[in-house]
Amino acid sequence: MNYELPKGSRLLKKQFTYGVATSSFQIEGGIEQRLPCIWDTFCATPGKVKDGSNGDLACDHYNLWRDDIALISSLGVDAYRFSIAWARVMNKDGNLNQQGVDFYINILDELKAKNIKSFVTLYHWDLPQHIEDQGGWLNRNTAYLFQDYADKLSKAFGDRVYSYATLNEPFCSSYLGYEAGIHAPGLTKKAYGRQSAHHLLLAHGLAMQVLQKNSPNSMNGLVLNFTPAYPLTDSAADIRAAQLADDYFNQWYIKPVFDGAYPDSFALLADEDKPMIEAGDFDIIKAPLDFLGVNFYTRTVYKATEGRDFIEVDMVDAPKTDIGWEIYPQAFTDLLVSLHQKYKLPPVYITENGAAAADQLHNAEVDDQLRLSYYQLHLNAVHQAVEQGVDIQGYFAWSLMDNFEWAEGYLKRFGIVYVDYDSQQRTVKNSGLAYKRLISNR
Repeated sequence: MNYELPKGSRLLKKQFTYGVATSSFQIEGGIEQRLPCIWDTFCATPGKVKDGSNGDLACDHYNLWRDDIALISSLGVDAYRFSIAWARVMNKDGNLNQQGVDFYINILDELKAKNIKSFVTLYHWDLPQHIEDQGGWLNRNTAYLFQDYADKLSKAFGDRVYSYATLNEPFCSSYLGYEAGIHAPGLTKKAYGRQSAHHLLLAHGLAMQVLQKNSPNSMNGLVLNFTPAYPLTDSAADIRAAQLADDYFNQWYIKPVFDGAYPDSFALLADEDKPMIEAGDFDIIKAPLDFLGVNFYTRTVYKATEGRDFIEVDMVDAPKTDIGWEIYPQAFTDLLVSLHQKYKLPPVYITENGAAAADQLHNAEVDDQLRLSYYQLHLNAVHQAVEQGVDIQGYFAWSLMDNFEWAEGYLKRFGIVYVDYDSQQRTVKNSGLAYKRLISNR
């Protein structure tokens, strides 16, 4: 199967950037060469990760990075999005760990040699544990530690980086980590979720200041994830429920960046759940962006209920991926168009999009029909958004390869490359081969 796009689509132009994406904790391993992070602690806590696994080895990218970059190059992509492990490049005293810095400089230089643009994410959820021990993202000082990290690292990398993203998905760090407890550090309090969200956004704004100073020629921005909220029925109550959910899970993270304010439903929070906000914070948070990264996987449907603002509805008969997320590509187009209408956006890159499937290796082949179909539908959903005026300049498949899928451990496979975790053998899946054909035939 090939991915088909309408003739003349912007997605078929050479100028459109195609890439693959990973994150440090999910693929690297190499834990002896870095400090512990919150995910090491979380994995070591019984019952937190479904298969009881950890990121000690993962895909052993720490040792296999040259092979992996050759693999990336073989796919013909224009760009590679990866994250830096804060705990690998900074010592406890706040100085750079040169061994860790050199690991990434070697990767950046190899990518440059192969003419692959490097999209670097500074924070993809793996906070150093010693910073969490001081309160982590509940401590305002962590935002300033992040600025210092961004400052030192961007100076060390020089002109090697094509694009910096400050944060990946602050929703996941704050809500899943500090409010729902599903992710590290596993705390469960509404006030913690809102306060950590504010400090993460502050950290983003502070980091943008040093990135624009130290690396003015790179494209610097932020990556947000969105799960569009739909009402179960067209009743006023369900429509309001979906609106409140959208505010809480989606607009909460983008509105401060572009409008310098939280959604109006902020007023509905109990006083003890409202974050501490200092004068001038929103001026820092709404630093101009060179680009906005949008991550999309699925939608969620909500209904009104007694005593709760909203409740999620499981769409029982809908098609779903192996992780249980509904396949609903129209939500991708709807999301992109609505963001374009609501905010004055910079150029947009789809920084993650993909699907988990129950892949199996047979005769050195992985025929991942679910994922092939998912990409076909969602690439066309991006095309539809472009047709409606959204300035989308690139698309990254999540993920390059199967990896440690956070609280799911190694049970869910998102890669366009299959990883045999025993042998560390990589096999490009049929979805990856189709991606290569799409890119090379532009």
